[in-house]
Amino acid sequence: MPYHIRDVAKRAGVSVATVSRVLNNARYVAAATQKRVLETARKMRYYQDATARRLAKRGNNLFGLVVSEIANPYYPEVIRSFEPATLAKNFEVLLWNTEYGPGRIEMAVRKMLENKVKGVAVLTSVIDLAEVEELAAHKIAVVTLDRGEPARYIGCIRADFLRGMSEAIDHLRQLGHRRFAFVSGPESIPSAVAVRSAVLQALHARALRPLQVLEGNHRVDGGVAAAQEILAAGGGKTTAILCGNDLTAIGVIDGLEAAGVQVPGDVSVVGCDDIYFAHLVRPPLTTVRIPRDHLGGLAFETLTRILRSKKKAGEIVNLPTDLVVRGSTGPVRRP
Repeated sequence: MPYHIRDVAKRAGVSVATVSRVLNNARYVAAATQKRVLETARKMRYYQDATARRLAKRGNNLFGLVVSEIANPYYPEVIRSFEPATLAKNFEVLLWNTEYGPGRIEMAVRKMLENKVKGVAVLTSVIDLAEVEELAAHKIAVVTLDRGEPARYIGCIRADFLRGMSEAIDHLRQLGHRRFAFVSGPESIPSAVAVRSAVLQALHARALRPLQVLEGNHRVDGGVAAAQEILAAGGGKTTAILCGNDLTAIGVIDGLEAAGVQVPGDVSVVGCDDIYFAHLVRPPLTTVRIPRDHLGGLAFETLTRILRSKKKAGEIVNLPTDLVVRGSTGPVRRP
């Protein structure tokens, strides 16, 4: 037999309001009372109807999170930083994975509107800005990553790729490297274009030109293919390879070593992201760190600032990057 909240209150000897406060993790409930209510609810197998509660409150306890590809190690770390920030404020998270598909992105926007979320962190750059504006038009706060400009109900987080890539190139120059190749992500992904622009700008500022610029797919197999292409085009000239993300860099290392090229003895390799696996590969990967442990919380803070603002004004928030030096970079091997 399903129980009602009134049944829990009666058996625990407290008011319905007290049961509600305990189950919603509200403050100002004595520890002993909280323990008694939770034990009573557990024994009675009583669980709140979250859907009904959201509808009653017009969705005011729900935030959305949109990511690109859950299989990419980058995104689970983003989720782990966003979710605790929302839970700490007694909010819930509606997660959506787009898999880079336009239809999935449209569906994500529809789901956010149907569930009347308060705000959405769109932590993928693969989204049409018209869809961001659609959310804002419904008075839903939105924060984007490396996309668009701030507006009413819209905030933007910008990763400082130029800083991190400049540090990477300076690190390689200090090791004697002057002959670079770069493997970017797909041109269809705005963040990949931003990384590419940062690399080329940093090289140009140091009077350097890449020997090759290749377009990869942000995956390990794309990195392997890029390494093979670099070697086929006379890779003996290249002493350092910069990559648009860590999965590409891991693939590049695999492709080089399969061809008998040592990393970092013959060629140094640098990634971008600092995913969890970056320090586990052999050699451990030198990479530009994007602080995903900070990104999710920063996105939630930006959303709440927009909602608290009288004018619902958006803003640009800088996400710093920095170089993490590990074993995949080393001095140039002299002839």
